[in-house]
Amino acid sequence: MHKYLLITLLMTSVAYAQDRRIEFEEYDLDNGLHVILHQDNSTPIVNVSVLYHVGSKNEKEGRSGFAHFFEHLMFEGSPNIEAGMYSKILERAGGTDNANTSNDRTFYYATLPSHYLELGLYMESERMLHATIDSAGVATQKEVVKEEKRLRVDNRPYGSFQSNMFAAAFKGTNYEWTPIGSFEDIDAGTNEDFKEFFNTFYVPNNATLAIAGDIDVAESKVLIKKYFDEIKRGEKEIPRPEINVSDLGGEVRQDVFDNIQLPAVIQGYHMAKQGSDDYYSMQMLTQLLSGGESSRFQKEIKDKQQIAAFVGSFPFALEDAGIFISLGLVNMGRTPEELEKALDAEIDRVKNEPIPEKEFQKLRNQIENNFISSNSTVSGIAESLADYYVYFGDANLINSEIDRYMAVTKEDIMNVAKKYLDKDNRVTLTYLPKSAQKTPEDEEIDKKN
Repeated sequence: MHKYLLITLLMTSVAYAQDRRIEFEEYDLDNGLHVILHQDNSTPIVNVSVLYHVGSKNEKEGRSGFAHFFEHLMFEGSPNIEAGMYSKILERAGGTDNANTSNDRTFYYATLPSHYLELGLYMESERMLHATIDSAGVATQKEVVKEEKRLRVDNRPYGSFQSNMFAAAFKGTNYEWTPIGSFEDIDAGTNEDFKEFFNTFYVPNNATLAIAGDIDVAESKVLIKKYFDEIKRGEKEIPRPEINVSDLGGEVRQDVFDNIQLPAVIQGYHMAKQGSDDYYSMQMLTQLLSGGESSRFQKEIKDKQQIAAFVGSFPFALEDAGIFISLGLVNMGRTPEELEKALDAEIDRVKNEPIPEKEFQKLRNQIENNFISSNSTVSGIAESLADYYVYFGDANLINSEIDRYMAVTKEDIMNVAKKYLDKDNRVTLTYLPKSAQKTPEDEEIDKKN
């Protein structure tokens, strides 16, 4: 390549990398609220988000589902916002809002026209200062949460796989239950239980306010002080349960009979927690196995062998542990045993055969593109900034985490496959149609024969 052309390409690459850098400012209020501000005046919108460092992991045994319950309850309103009007007020201003709950956090966010920034801050401050927790709201949201569980878990094909997987893989820890919780635990919760949970976790010193978009930083600071400075610091100690995941002691296998047509095989392997060196290698491994139409699972198991109608994998990385999931739906005329054998064969191939250079470079390009895409909107930026600060204590990972991915070598990917993807280190769930379940009478006949 001509040296001047090479220099031009390098300069263009450097300029592009600099353009992608996300600038931000962060500081703390006296009450412990951490604030992160990112100014982007390219479009007249702003995202206001609050991350509370509480998820299902922080719940007491027998009180599962509380964090997810609060995801709903905190839309009920406040003494100054009429019940049921929280989202409607934002919608009338041209905004959208939502929330989500994981094992480790609860995240609220709203995207608004930027001249409604003050409204967004007011709404979030009302939620944090004095969200309504009364009998009417609690009763309403109990039914909402129950209906969500029926729709997403109980009555959805394969919907129970996460709860079954976590119960087996994380038995004896606070990751044993999933955020949706149980009917029994939610029903058993009293108004006082919910108030105690709120006063413990939904406090400024357990929250991160992230704002991204068309803002003036100085003016935003004035508004933040106006709406959040008066909120008192939480006085209760915030529980951080210690998660010690023990060895499974050999493969755990379970047949699950469900209202399904196609059988499924779902494998879960213990893996490293998010942010560790092995975590980045496992992310790269996932991309290799199931990242797109040209991935190994897709090409070999679905397209070539036609064993699976769908096949994939993903690393379920948590704050204090992790589980690597590989799964597939069995094609008509094929068997779960064939699918399991095919999944194992592709994993063994990663362990034993070096990754070709061309495939590895494609993998790196896909990872970099995914990383850039995740931070291409103001909502994505606000969420990433909050996540990086809360989980790693370093919001600037929004700019530098890609270097950790790019540092992963082909050998690293092979090594984590050998280290974690061992049959003695996994839970295997085989989902079967209910019609295949034997009755007690069938089992008696089998014994006699």
